[in-house]
Order: sequence, then structure tokens, then C-alpha cells
Amino acid sequence: MSTAAFIPPVGAAAKKRGWLANWSRSGKVGLALLTFFALVGLFAPWLQTHAMGEMDGIFLGLSAEHWLGTDYLGRDMLTRIVAGTPYTIGVALVATLLACSAGAMLGLLAAVAGGWLDAVLSRTLDTVVSIPSKMLALVIIAGFGSSIPLLIGVAAVVYTPGCYRIIRSLAVNINAMDYIVVAKARGEGRAYIMRREILPNILGPLLADMGLRFVYTLRLLASLSFLGLGVQPPMADWGSLVRENLGALPVGGVSVVAPALAIAFLTIAVNLVIDNLPGATGSDRETH
Repeated sequence: MSTAAFIPPVGAAAKKRGWLANWSRSGKVGLALLTFFALVGLFAPWLQTHAMGEMDGIFLGLSAEHWLGTDYLGRDMLTRIVAGTPYTIGVALVATLLACSAGAMLGLLAAVAGGWLDAVLSRTLDTVVSIPSKMLALVIIAGFGSSIPLLIGVAAVVYTPGCYRIIRSLAVNINAMDYIVVAKARGEGRAYIMRREILPNILGPLLADMGLRFVYTLRLLASLSFLGLGVQPPMADWGSLVRENLGALPVGGVSVVAPALAIAFLTIAVNLVIDNLPGATGSDRETH
């Protein structure tokens, strides 16, 4: 009889604890911040401390009544930031999911199919990459006007090629593995190989790239809002709140610094989480 020590099976709860235990302290802080922003976005209508149309003094400082002061019309700044959270996070998240879904699907298809299809997809998306993202977004929005569906579509188009290039480069290497050759010899189709053989092996890098793509999208949308081409009044995201309250800089700047800090903290939180995801490496950050 073997004298080896008996090792009890690891339950689901232990696996979850082990998964989080592998994260660094900074990663846990980032996850907590990201969870906080997500909850604020989900429950924004119930977290607003003042009515949206309620006005007080213009550019008031911090006080017990106005925790983050007031904006250029005298509205409570904390209420404005909370109300803008769903637009800031929601638009960026939907655009990121569309970009990464399209990029991953096209990248897997190009790697598995190869030949002329790979060449056509790669050259077409390389053409999109060659155009500066902000310039492309400005031209499209200036021509068609700003709306939330258009902002989502523009951001998705801008960042699909970057995701495509990363996923294709990973999938091409895996497509040459022996078990892929065996799957092809069994008669498995492209869809099966893409979904069951390749995708599970690149899921870690895909999630890491999705996080980075979210940061890029957030930055692009905030830039467009700062230029007045993003989310339009009466709706507002954090970028447009910075633009609206630039006049507060000479008199204290609480109302312009607060939304800028919110963007910064969200970006930092996402990056801290990304650094703790499997497959997050420095090379993932090179392709925008």
C-alpha cells in the first residue's frame, strides 16, 4: 500500500480563493475600484444626492451639502459624475466588446483559413490601422453627427484591427500544433477548430487585450467629449464634464478636477486588474 499522503480534492470555493490569492495587493485594489465604479454605474439613478435640475451657486467649493462642489450652472458635481458614470463606462464597454468580438472572430478565421482570405483580411485591417484613430473618429462624427450608437460604432471600428492582429498572431502559432493537425485529420470543420481547439488556449491573452482595449476606448471617447463631439447634452460623460467646467480652473478647479480624477482612477483600476490576468505581458501593450 502506498505511503503517499492523501491529498483531498480541491472544491470550487477553494479554487476561487486560490484564484484571488494569486493576485497581488495592487491587483486586489484595482479589482475593488473597478467593482465600485461598476456598482455606481448600475445603481446611478438611486445614488444621486440632488435633483439633476437643482441649482445653487456657480463653482462652489467642497461642502457638506456639495461634496464635490458645483458646476458652471450651479448643479451638484457629485450628482453629475454619478449620472455620467453609465455613459462613460457603458459606451466604452459595449464598444470594447464589439471590437474584441469582431477582432477575435476575424483573427481566428484568418489563422485557420489562411491563403487569400488571410491576406485580404490582414491588408484591409492594416489600412484601417494606418489612419490615426482620433482623426478617423473626428471625420466620421463630423460627417454624420454625434450619437451614442455612432460613438460605439466608431470606437469599435477603430480598435477592431488591433485586436485582430494580436489574436491572429497567437492563433497562427497554435494552428500549427499537432493536436490541430489531428483535429483536421478527424474531419473537424473550421468553426469547431476555432471555437473548441484554439479559442480556449488564447482566452487569457484575449481577456488581457480586452482590458487594454477598454482603456484605449475610454481615452478616445473622453477625448471626443472634451472636444464637444462625444455624449451630447443633456446627457454627459466624464470627458464632457471636464470640458464644461474648464472655467473653474482659475477659481479652485474642484468641478474640473473631480471628473478628471474619476477617469484617472478608472484607468488605473483597469490596468491594475489587467496586470493580474493570465497572459498579460508587456508585448500586449504595443498594439493600439
